Amino acid sequence: MCAREKKEKKPKQAKKAKAPEPRDGFVNFTINGQPVLAREGWTVLETARQYGIHIPTLCFHAALTPSGACRLCVVEARQGEWSRVVVSCLYPVWEGVEILTDSDRVQNVRRWILEMLLADCPASKEIQELAREYGVTSTRFTMENPEEECLRCGLCVQVCEEVVGVKALSLASRGVTKHVATPYAVPNNACVGCGSCVSVCPTGGMGARLERVRGDISQRIGYGRPH
Repeated sequence: MCAREKKEKKPKQAKKAKAPEPRDGFVNFTINGQPVLAREGWTVLETARQYGIHIPTLCFHAALTPSGACRLCVVEARQGEWSRVVVSCLYPVWEGVEILTDSDRVQNVRRWILEMLLADCPASKEIQELAREYGVTSTRFTMENPEEECLRCGLCVQVCEEVVGVKALSLASRGVTKHVATPYAVPNNACVGCGSCVSVCPTGGMGARLERVRGDISQRIGYGRPH
């Protein structure tokens, strides 16, 4: 019986991702080896989100001005022998830069940041969950208040000013004593009780502070009726 010789099929080689065509007003670079195209002025985080590339964030909200307060969105920027860890929500893209979102260096920095966040707001379930994802189960930093949830990222202050437009909140003091407050540390009549500050809070810490900010809203009088 004659056996036919089977032709060996050559394994298909994976096609290399093509770099996007250069266009005026756009920037070509790579994220994790993937060629991407970004508008001039975009940040690394904006571009990554356009391509569905995950970068963890806490203090970022698309409707508000980026502040880089939590530092969790760090990535590594490289070109040739030059390399630097940068905050992706603030770092503008430029032609030819190579961005790594999960390099060993980035992972190490994120673990340090999560240790600090665990010490700053140990009661936050969101931060506890993020820390577990990166294998961080304890912190070497001093824990001042085991009940603290507030990250002091300033998102609540920003949404009150930039979106609601009433400036009922502020960040008082500096450094380790910085905290969310109201002008003169009294309930603020400017607060309309919209709850925007609670909705943008990344750690759940603002929920417990809302009553202190607005006071008893039913007792306010304006235009002849409670408001």
